[in-house]
Amino acid sequence: MILVTGGAGFIGANFVLDWLAGSDEPVVNLDKLTYAGNLGNLAGLQGHAGHLFVQGDIGDTALLTRLLQEHRPRAIVNFAAESHVDRSIHGAEDFIATNIVGTFRLLEAARGYFGGLAEREKAAFRFLHVSTDEVYGSLAPEAPAFAEDHVYEPNSPYSASKAASDHLVRAWHHTHGLPVLTTNCSNNYGPYHFPEKLIPLMIVNALAGKPLPVYGDGQQVRDWLYVKDHCSAIRRVLEAGRVGETYNVGGWNEKANLSIVHIVCDLLDELSPRADKQSYRTQITHVTDRPGHDRRYAIDARKIERDLGWKPAETFETGIRKTVQWYLANPEWVKNVQSGAYREWVAAQYGAGGPA
Repeated sequence: MILVTGGAGFIGANFVLDWLAGSDEPVVNLDKLTYAGNLGNLAGLQGHAGHLFVQGDIGDTALLTRLLQEHRPRAIVNFAAESHVDRSIHGAEDFIATNIVGTFRLLEAARGYFGGLAEREKAAFRFLHVSTDEVYGSLAPEAPAFAEDHVYEPNSPYSASKAASDHLVRAWHHTHGLPVLTTNCSNNYGPYHFPEKLIPLMIVNALAGKPLPVYGDGQQVRDWLYVKDHCSAIRRVLEAGRVGETYNVGGWNEKANLSIVHIVCDLLDELSPRADKQSYRTQITHVTDRPGHDRRYAIDARKIERDLGWKPAETFETGIRKTVQWYLANPEWVKNVQSGAYREWVAAQYGAGGPA
């Protein structure tokens, strides 16, 4: 039995789906179901005996304690986080509450549970914390990619809150002996991605005939990681990672945002052409850049390949094609996540560029 937090969100849901597709080990899935948590992501698990969903907050100490005592997991995998930079700029308090206070309470609950385990169970137990490359700050164009020993220089309320959570995880290991593992990943993309982030927003807006809003000059560079590759990396770290270590997980796919938008448009031109035969590229519009926008992230993923034998299975070309095809095949999922709150958010952020 493992406990997954944030398992109804984008990455967490993909992890739970992949875990149960390849293992008979049950999952207790705890998710608060905020705007980005969506039980529709888990619809394929309805009636699955190995999946128990619990709606709740990682900040709820009593709930955490009860779940740990009832289900006796051998591992906790913590995906639960507020994760959108733009939202953190407009309102940081939720990020402080979930990413810092919530992680602290989860660590404390895990520490209490771990302390009561038999020695054999203690030796097997792991607390795996899923984090981001954004804690490292911004890279110059020719600077080497982020390695695990890169100094933390977070530049947004979101990345600062995740950096704080990483430090708490490290401290609970060194101070209290909790057997932790940390992963810092690059930008994920793939199925079930909530359409406020770049790739799904471009797909959804393009198909709706709406503007494709690109921040500033669009030359912000990110390393892109297909979400199912990320899930396989987490499984491998959980299986064989060295306690107390950090593993950077990347896709070896550095691309500028504008280049990503062009690729998405070209795939849609091929797979779902506009009725007027014009390219979706004609819908691209540049909008005012966001405050403190980091220019470049890049992950050096050599440690996880060298120590654990993991590397991504997908190239960007194969992964982005699968992603666009998934969104084209799942219009009902897209429709269902476009709630009133979502429309209001995107309209406020991008003006008329938001989905209807």
